[in-house]
Amino acid sequence: MAPPGHDNGKCFRELFERPEEWQETRKLIDVLFYADHNLNRQFTDDELRPWFGLLNQWGTKLGLEVGAIKEWGLTGEKTFGIERRLWERFQRLGATVHAIALDEPLLCCRKHINKPDDYALEETANFIALVRQHFPLMQIGDIETYPSIPLEDHFWWIEALNKRLAEKNVRGLDFYRLDVNWAEFVVFDRGTWPEVRKLERWCRERKLPFSLIYWASTYPAMQRKGLADDSTWYVSIMQQAYDYALVDGAPDEYVIESWVGAPSRSVPETEEFTFTRSVRDFVRRFVKRQ
Repeated sequence: MAPPGHDNGKCFRELFERPEEWQETRKLIDVLFYADHNLNRQFTDDELRPWFGLLNQWGTKLGLEVGAIKEWGLTGEKTFGIERRLWERFQRLGATVHAIALDEPLLCCRKHINKPDDYALEETANFIALVRQHFPLMQIGDIETYPSIPLEDHFWWIEALNKRLAEKNVRGLDFYRLDVNWAEFVVFDRGTWPEVRKLERWCRERKLPFSLIYWASTYPAMQRKGLADDSTWYVSIMQQAYDYALVDGAPDEYVIESWVGAPSRSVPETEEFTFTRSVRDFVRRFVKRQ
């Protein structure tokens, strides 16, 4: 689960200041996930050190969303040099970083820095190679968007990236994570859940774990219309889950993540529409745990 990062990390902080208020949810999750730049910027050493100790005590893994190619890091080498200092800080404070997820390097090249796909391929591979060299125990996955990146492009990207990594004698992706702006299915008649399901099956055939983000895709538009509140978050992630289940979708990794400024609170899990309540109810209903 990845709580929202608004209000200087209020929701993340609540998890550690009020741990007794989400004990059941904690038993249902495997990974607590957060953007590394927010984790670095929002919290002091004196806060993070005991919190990382609690994660270790709970047996909860730490995952980070990280850059690979960004406007502030146009090459994999430059971005790695910036990111590495953050990860080393967390490690000094007692964290074990289980996994990193690259924040949309293909989309960044296409939409933000106007670089060709071959550039995205090479610099992403360079970044992954550096992570494998210096942090060999970390799991590495990539996040990309849909439907802004068409289905066929995802097939090409995964195969091309893993091929380029193999040429460098570097292990390929450990998972592939899809960020689906499913509001576009209705608003722009672009994209479908059956296409997402095709990608899930395609990844599974190649023994690549398929990871899906569940989020309130409709929240920004509803907020502009004055219709959004914490209940919008809850209802939206449940709607996404029902819609994907309707086409027999069942990702290998369920990622409940918010970057839309909602919900406003993480705890308690017993109150309506908090973040941990949404996670608890979601997992109970949709996730078949071994």
